[in-house]
Amino acid sequence: MSWGHAVFLRGLCLAAGYLFGCFLTAEVVARCTAGVSARDIGTGNPGMANIMTHLGKRAGFLVLAGDVLKTAAACWFCWQAAPELGLTALLYGGFGAVVGHNWPFWCRGHGGKGVAVSCAWVILYLPITGVLCCLAGGIAVLLTGYLPLGAVLIAALAVPIAWVQYGTESGLVMAASALIMLSRHWPGLQRIRRGEEPRFFQHRHNSG
Repeated sequence: MSWGHAVFLRGLCLAAGYLFGCFLTAEVVARCTAGVSARDIGTGNPGMANIMTHLGKRAGFLVLAGDVLKTAAACWFCWQAAPELGLTALLYGGFGAVVGHNWPFWCRGHGGKGVAVSCAWVILYLPITGVLCCLAGGIAVLLTGYLPLGAVLIAALAVPIAWVQYGTESGLVMAASALIMLSRHWPGLQRIRRGEEPRFFQHRHNSG
């Protein structure tokens, strides 16, 4: 495979993943459940945590399922469209889905923070070690109650693991994803530092 063809296929997977990622499940669930946009609910973030907090567990799990499915669909499509790339098709398709979820073209870039999408992608691309990364992030959230901390930890742990398993290219793409996750959760991390960030599980307990 020529260098030019390899670059083209990577770009194709990135673009296809982006389009899949632009489908915001939370927006659909919010409109079907509450008749309003997800951006008009709670923090305005079209993600599982915000929807679950304000519309209930069922709605939250529907968002989670939809985000996981769209990520899996993006990776499957890229795998089928660019079989020559092998696992690299999943690398770029999943990364595209993360970018699309965070900055969808149709709502002026006001997307979610990509936690579920990123976790699904990491698990699909790194089946065993990716699960361990997500477990580590989940444990961090359970122990602290801080969702931003777990989200950033998962993305950060995936960088050296992808680098060791699949080489420099994988590590660099995962590093780009980790930077996205850090930027999206930076305000939350700052609120944690100031003691202003709500603890997710405590909030759910108090509000239930």
